[in-house]
Amino acid sequence: MRLRCLSAALALAASGLADAGETVKILVQSSPLAGSQYYAVAEVWPQIRLGDRLSLIREPANRHDRQAVRVEWQGRQLGYVPRAENRAVARALDDGERLEARVSRLRDDPDPWRRIEFEVFLIL
Repeated sequence: MRLRCLSAALALAASGLADAGETVKILVQSSPLAGSQYYAVAEVWPQIRLGDRLSLIREPANRHDRQAVRVEWQGRQLGYVPRAENRAVARALDDGERLEARVSRLRDDPDPWRRIEFEVFLIL
């Protein structure tokens, strides 16, 4: 609901840009990738680049977290939006909001929580 209200207010404010054919992106959150040690990160690490687009896929039937949002890169599962940070993204996806996710930081770090960070944008 909060993102929907924000989206409506920003859409109104950005209508001039939209009329000019420009897309408006609002940063919603920046997060580390959760669970990457269990998925394809090690295999695709050399190929991932800053700015690469990521897919956000809802998993409402996930037995560990009903608000789960899977993160994929080129069809390969990399992990999840962290549980502590996934409610707004899950709700926005459920409400049909246009979201975009991109790789914002890559570190060659042994701690899987520090290897990949991503940003989520609301598209107006």
